[in-house]
Amino acid sequence: MIVDSKMEQSKGRRVILFPLPFQGHINPMLELANILHSKGLSIAILHTSFNSLSPSTRNPYFTYHSIPVDLTETEVSSKDFTVLLSILNAKCVEPFRECLSGLLSDDVNSEDPIACLISDPLFNFTRSVAESFKLPRIVLRTGGAASFAVYAAFPLLKEKGYLPISDSRLEEPVTEFSPIKVKDLPMMPNCDPEDFYQLITNMTNEPKSSHGLIFNTFEELEGQALATIRQEYYPNIPIFSLGPFHKCGPTTSSSSTSLQSQDQSCISWLNTQAPKSVAYVSFGSAARIDHAQFLEIAWGLANSGQPFLWVVRPGLVQQSELHDQALPNGFLEALNERAHVVKWAPQKEVLAHPAVGAFWTHCGWNSTLESICEGVPMICTPYFSDQMVDARFVSDVWKVGLQLEHGIERGEAERTIRRLMVEKEGEEIKERALKLMEKANLSLKEGGSSYQSLDDLVNHILSL
Repeated sequence: MIVDSKMEQSKGRRVILFPLPFQGHINPMLELANILHSKGLSIAILHTSFNSLSPSTRNPYFTYHSIPVDLTETEVSSKDFTVLLSILNAKCVEPFRECLSGLLSDDVNSEDPIACLISDPLFNFTRSVAESFKLPRIVLRTGGAASFAVYAAFPLLKEKGYLPISDSRLEEPVTEFSPIKVKDLPMMPNCDPEDFYQLITNMTNEPKSSHGLIFNTFEELEGQALATIRQEYYPNIPIFSLGPFHKCGPTTSSSSTSLQSQDQSCISWLNTQAPKSVAYVSFGSAARIDHAQFLEIAWGLANSGQPFLWVVRPGLVQQSELHDQALPNGFLEALNERAHVVKWAPQKEVLAHPAVGAFWTHCGWNSTLESICEGVPMICTPYFSDQMVDARFVSDVWKVGLQLEHGIERGEAERTIRRLMVEKEGEEIKERALKLMEKANLSLKEGGSSYQSLDDLVNHILSL
């Protein structure tokens, strides 16, 4: 936990945080809330009634305000993320305005005057509403800096002909963003490419009119990307890199922010396994795979000979809403306790467990950072959006993991697990992972880059 003399000065100032209502965006926003609260700021959390925060996940020291959003079942089940986001942006405007108006009216006689709003750049309606109340707004980008630099360069990438992506150019390097290849450029499945470009344009424009941009990263990890962002895209606003959030907040106050119930049985199972022997497998809260891919993963894991903990959430396998129904009959029984399958796991606790030796991941930014912070090497299978950039950095820049480059096939999966967990190549990757973990830890200590950036952010909020 980071504590300093600013805490006394911070008392009496309130910050409103408004996360996008998806797991990968909620986690870092609420972690940031914990960090700011630890520095003495009062915290108000706005949240939509869609994917609402359950009472059990709420910090008793924060105030919570619901934004009523009525989505139809058809809208909620839309496979086109740009459509769902567009609906949310349209339906949230007036309820958000009313909520903010009420908070600011109460603010007149409050002991905790509101300093600013911190919102997600994908919630683009927050800018005009905040401006109408003359409320300073800071933007939190919940993904990495490298992927955001790629997003900000979309106009250039279109001009150079990299976008839209052509199947014939997938392996071609994007020279402006080495070592990224054309196939690594962020895209969303089931989305019209032009709609996705517009969404990205809106997102990358949001910080330009804000009072600052926050990243959940650290300089030693993404210094080059952060320098590009500061110099080329947002030279006129302060940019703060104070991650990893989950490591710099108070450890005692962080109740789970998961939208899904976590199965603690996996910790008991891990307690029975040898150190660094277990492959942990989780593809996040949004990825969907077909049944054939699911079976290739299952047999790759089984044939590797390593114990494995596998998160198979409802909805992961298309056409199979049931937890592990898609597994072959007798599959788990034949492995004789070498495998444990759950619907959802307490991931930070799992990655910190001494039995875990590798993480097969979709490379969402939260998962990537959490793995780096525990020195756990990764096997990368990105699915969409910024995950492809994250995976390329894991495998080719930081070199703390291996990427399944050409889809999922059981033999390749088995070989990759063994390369990472059994063979000499894996030892070198593990050493790099531990060195990167140490850099993350140092960034949070007094004099470290994230420690200083947090100090700068608190001073900035107090100056608004």
